[in-house]
Amino acid sequence: MSQDPAGEESWEALLRSMLGPQAADEAMAAMRAAGLDPEAMANAAGLPQDRNQLAMMLGQMQHILAAGGSDPVNWALAGDVATQVVRQAGDVTVTAAQAADAAEALRVADLWLDAVTELGPSGGATRAWSRSEWARETLPTWKTLAEPIATSVARALERVLEEQTRELGDHPLAAGLGAGAGGGMIRQLGGAVFGMQVGQAVGTLAAEAFGASDTGLPLVEGPDAALVPANVNAFAEGLDAPAEEVRLFLAVREVAHARLFANVPWLRAHLLGTVEAYAREISIDTGAIEEAVRGLDPSDPESLREAFSGGVFALEQSDAQRAALVRLETALALVEGWVEVVAGQAVAPHLPHAVPLREMIRRRRAAGGPAEQTFASLVGLELRPRRLREAAALWTHLAGQRGTEARDALWSHPDLMPTAEELDDPLGFVTARDAAASADEDVDAALASIFAEAEQSEPTDAADDDPGESRPDGDDDEGDLR
Repeated sequence: MSQDPAGEESWEALLRSMLGPQAADEAMAAMRAAGLDPEAMANAAGLPQDRNQLAMMLGQMQHILAAGGSDPVNWALAGDVATQVVRQAGDVTVTAAQAADAAEALRVADLWLDAVTELGPSGGATRAWSRSEWARETLPTWKTLAEPIATSVARALERVLEEQTRELGDHPLAAGLGAGAGGGMIRQLGGAVFGMQVGQAVGTLAAEAFGASDTGLPLVEGPDAALVPANVNAFAEGLDAPAEEVRLFLAVREVAHARLFANVPWLRAHLLGTVEAYAREISIDTGAIEEAVRGLDPSDPESLREAFSGGVFALEQSDAQRAALVRLETALALVEGWVEVVAGQAVAPHLPHAVPLREMIRRRRAAGGPAEQTFASLVGLELRPRRLREAAALWTHLAGQRGTEARDALWSHPDLMPTAEELDDPLGFVTARDAAASADEDVDAALASIFAEAEQSEPTDAADDDPGESRPDGDDDEGDLR
């Protein structure tokens, strides 16, 4: 049967779009030398015979691979996808009136918080963001969070490709599709897939986030506090409380987060560093990656995202990862618990619906709100609501027993922070710390006693070394001289 030139042309065009002209020519030559039929290869890959359809497909492929470079995440694509998701959800420019309402709510929130915490104002600006502005402003932090995971995935992809290339042995096709050409293509595909995932997650969260702190993480660098009026208003529509009251309640939570991160300089680096520690120990399901690589359909860009999201990024936790996970969940719970307690105290005298609003936020988190789901989809980590409730109970009990100054003083150093074990018994925290302090005092007293005894023995030792003790010998020497 004669070959269809269109089939060979479509296959060659696809290879050129993926591998570049030189590598594509080498791959085509290797296939012909091996007796492979380009037409059959094109049909098996589902490549369209119509040149217009082929051109459209190649354009989609070029868009996916464009601007990806060698980075583990195609961040240009992530930004584009986030923008598309936001637009589909509906995005409007913040009006002057909305910006003024947000600024006033954040200003009042600062005043109310002065009465309930020793941590002073953050000193940052007050912002009112549209949904697309939220996505743009927070994307750099998502990059910090997601890139370590993506790097591990990219390395796993390269290993899978190298193994598959070795399995070809001396087959001529291995020379044309070795790790040099194919590896670059797979890395770009992996970066594009992860970029689409990040963009989808950030865009989805942008449609529901109230401010810059919905995850408990500082999603913007610096002391600014922000509200997203469109999302605040949408949340208020489903509640019995007035919109102004809802806005003030959420503003107090946002400003409390801003104060905490501004006054505790080690906290942001600690949280993000724990995520990186988790990522360094990541283990990727290479079997799922192999299956996804075999099933890639280059003609359908959306299928790439679906293929890789269907278990490829499922993470197998190591002991080191589990330890990092406990540290991160504990730190996030302590942040959210402190904010919940402080914000609740600040709004109690002013907002009639403070208690039901607090419970609504708790339910939102317990149901796996957008923040938890997004965080889990990107880095495989979750903030468990059980830890949040225990942390809130601990902060409340500590303030009741020792006062707000002692409560807030624990943020002065990471070594003073409650541990995961102490969260297991939040009401016993004060007693346990007092017992530990008493034990330390006993040790200090014992050491002081030992040092005191040592100092008292020093004069006797010194007397033994006194030069005066050698005078008789000196006298004998002098007598000998005489």
